[in-house]
Amino acid sequence: MKKVTAYEHKKVLVVGLAMSGVNAAKLLHELGALVTVNDYKSFEENPEAQELLESGIRVVTGGHPVELLDEDFELVVKNPGIMYNNPIVHRAIEKGIPVITEVELAYEVAESKIIGITGTNGKTTTTTMIAEILNHNRKNGHAYVAGNIGTPASLVAQTATKDDEIVIELSSFQLMGIKTLRPQIAVITNIFEAHIDYHGSRDEYVAAKWRITENQTADDYLILNWDQEELRELSKTSKAKIIPFSRKESLKNGAYVKDDMIYYQDEAIMNKNDIVVPGEHNVENALAAIAVAKLVGQNNENIVELLTNFSGVKHRTQFVTEFKQRKFYNDSKATNILATENALKGFSKPVILLAGGLDRGNGFEELVPALKNVKALIVFGETASKIEAAGIEAGVKTIQHVQNVEAAVPVAYELSEPEEIILLSPACASWDQYRSFEVRGDAFINAIDQLIEEVEEQEE
Repeated sequence: MKKVTAYEHKKVLVVGLAMSGVNAAKLLHELGALVTVNDYKSFEENPEAQELLESGIRVVTGGHPVELLDEDFELVVKNPGIMYNNPIVHRAIEKGIPVITEVELAYEVAESKIIGITGTNGKTTTTTMIAEILNHNRKNGHAYVAGNIGTPASLVAQTATKDDEIVIELSSFQLMGIKTLRPQIAVITNIFEAHIDYHGSRDEYVAAKWRITENQTADDYLILNWDQEELRELSKTSKAKIIPFSRKESLKNGAYVKDDMIYYQDEAIMNKNDIVVPGEHNVENALAAIAVAKLVGQNNENIVELLTNFSGVKHRTQFVTEFKQRKFYNDSKATNILATENALKGFSKPVILLAGGLDRGNGFEELVPALKNVKALIVFGETASKIEAAGIEAGVKTIQHVQNVEAAVPVAYELSEPEEIILLSPACASWDQYRSFEVRGDAFINAIDQLIEEVEEQEE
């Protein structure tokens, strides 16, 4: 960690805890700042606040009182999830107090190289791919994953050295709170409309994403999805060297697909069909990851070896196992129709689809075209009847209702044949039956394990 003295005796307010707020407060305290932490949860129900108080950090809980700002704070570090129209944040901006997010703090203390990844879809998979490729058969240094993916960047930055990289997944919420953050390599996987409730408009959302490159110079690299016209146009405003990637056209200075082969700057790397995780969206993720790996200096053999064994990020079209020539995939993270459409596009073989969950009031007519390769549909949860209706419209011949994901697995196995795909991709949030998509995905995996055990016992 760099020796930073700028925070000594500086009055800093950390608004919102969770992992990023807790680690930001601890780091600022270590740097000599006079830290006050403010969190909405009451002190009695707030173990993070209790821990910080024991560390000698002042805590104010049970709300976000605007009067706190009468104390002449010089900086506010905001939890990314807290919106800018929150009264205390809004008032800080009115008073001219800088408001940052924890990733900015991480950048200020980091000795290591920073690789930043943002985009609407594919951030987590691309971030994970990059780190695993860079770490494959590595002898010196390490690529650490951090940011929106789960581990606070400010925690990782304290231990990463000059021999390391921090591969940071950056959300639009985090990027709105940067001042100096400058990734040596930045990646934008794609941009679609999202989080309008937070940003207010699509233009503001895109502007937040584009901040990943605002501090880059001609010494840095910006890797962009060249199949999106919007990103091509925006690339003209970046000072960084542009490295494009495309599934649709050959690019001499970037990564691309031609006749099923992936190339980087006209050098053949691998066949796209050898990538284990299915779907064209994962080919795009791999193109971005390969571009980063080549810029950092990883060799082709290690890139290919990793990508031909990369089973995906848990709950994101994750390959679980193959049993009796059926392949099981866990895509519990598919909490909307678009995500399930993308998952289904990744398979050419017949699919037994497990879908359903929380009813948010929408229909599933948009899903109909994507169901053309679905042999059987197993539905559950509040939306079971709605998804069944989409299946009937699509001409799916076998549709069965079950109670939940656990009950769906043995039914799916019975309906399947060798060489077919059993896919959990719910197209809905999980909260009608499961606390989170992770819990739902784990239930699917556990049910597969139980199925295999029961089938093998019957065969003995």
